[in-house]
Amino acid sequence: MKMLKSTLAVVAAAAALGLTGFAQAGAKLDAIQKKGFIQCGVSDGLPGFSVPDASGKIQGIDADFCRAVAAAVFGDATKVKFSQLNAKERFTALQSGEIDILSRNTTWTSSRDASMGLVFPGFVTYYDGVGFLANSKLGVKSAKELDGATICIQAGTTTELNVSDYFRANNLKYTPITFDTSDESAKSLESGRCDVLTSDKSQLYAQRSKLASPKDYVVLPETISKEPLGPVVARGDEDFSTIVRWVGYALLNAEEAGVTSKNVEAEAKSTKNPDVARLLGADGEYGVQLKLKKDWVVQIVKQVGNYGEIFEKNLGAATPLEIARGQNALWNAGGIQYAPPVR
Repeated sequence: MKMLKSTLAVVAAAAALGLTGFAQAGAKLDAIQKKGFIQCGVSDGLPGFSVPDASGKIQGIDADFCRAVAAAVFGDATKVKFSQLNAKERFTALQSGEIDILSRNTTWTSSRDASMGLVFPGFVTYYDGVGFLANSKLGVKSAKELDGATICIQAGTTTELNVSDYFRANNLKYTPITFDTSDESAKSLESGRCDVLTSDKSQLYAQRSKLASPKDYVVLPETISKEPLGPVVARGDEDFSTIVRWVGYALLNAEEAGVTSKNVEAEAKSTKNPDVARLLGADGEYGVQLKLKKDWVVQIVKQVGNYGEIFEKNLGAATPLEIARGQNALWNAGGIQYAPPVR
């Protein structure tokens, strides 16, 4: 009886804090499976991450991550619908249930993870950091030369605090001008309303690619913060957040194992490598443990690609962004992308 009272007290306390996920495990996943698609929140237009192409189809690494989740859950990467959201709208849309997952160049921080009713499942789509984009005519070679500068910043982002901290730490002054969208910020830089644009470096490369004369602008060398960007889900369903996490890890493990969209079906049938056999469902019941089919990783890689394929298609050397893998390379190739094993 004493143990029962203690358990009830824990449940009551958890409910008061909104931490009822263990009591509702599976509810979100069940609802998604019932409606037949995943509603994915993405940016309001960021090349390389999520932006409509000429036909209106959302393209980018964040969009492809949601397609990978759909491939895992439904066996069909097309079972996803997209909601384009600005920085101010993104968390409210997730908290209200308007979207099932937020995959929108969003930084994982302690306050967002602990006090907003949200969960960062633990997979980092892209390791980034805040930097500065300047017109080369300004003659600036370093962020430490920006004393007195006017800086365009997107509102509702971690960038505002990071820039404030950096300038205070370096005894520099600046004038911020905030905008609701990244496009507004970039247009203001181009018009000369501000001296520099600040944001995550990946976003600076993306915005530079959309300017009339991209080669006139330079990304300054400093990276002034850590910005691990990754998917976010609402608290309350560990089953779904676990799937989201392991979809990310599956993308990395597939790349590390040399499993690609071209060879994944053949590997699933003929591999002699025990790790690959477990990853692709040829050995064990690891998909079933996640409430997925045995071939969940096969469907992800076949339909969307492994992490390296997704990166190169959206951000790599053959794209207008020309972003090197850098720290987003695998751990055994000079980067920090690392995934636990499927076993």
